[in-house]
Amino acid sequence: MYEAIRTKSVHSTMAGAPSDFPHRTREEELDIQLAGHLAALLAVTDELRGLTPSTDLDAAATRLAEQVTRLRGGRTPVRASPAAVGQPAPLHERAHALAGRALVVAASRADTAAAILAAERMDAHAAANLTATA
Repeated sequence: MYEAIRTKSVHSTMAGAPSDFPHRTREEELDIQLAGHLAALLAVTDELRGLTPSTDLDAAATRLAEQVTRLRGGRTPVRASPAAVGQPAPLHERAHALAGRALVVAASRADTAAAILAAERMDAHAAANLTATA
């Protein structure tokens, strides 16, 4: 036989309780992810600038720093002075992968400026990788 439940459900008592921790919106989470990917790309770009200085890498580093600053609410990214050691090919591969991740997040966030920058960096690192291996 069926007997009615006499106590309140655990789920209904918890539904009205205030949360103990702050929740972020999906957009805030995507901002954090995108800023992280772009900051990592900036770090690799700075390493590449130490190995193979070029005006293209300088301009890319400036644009990446601007995007990270925008996404972090005005906080500028930490920049390290790179040590010029190693081969550029693995760094170009890593930068290409990071730019791809940034592109995916920027597209899901509908951030056109970051998506264009990430796509441009993917193309540049793919081209640099082709010339390095040829």
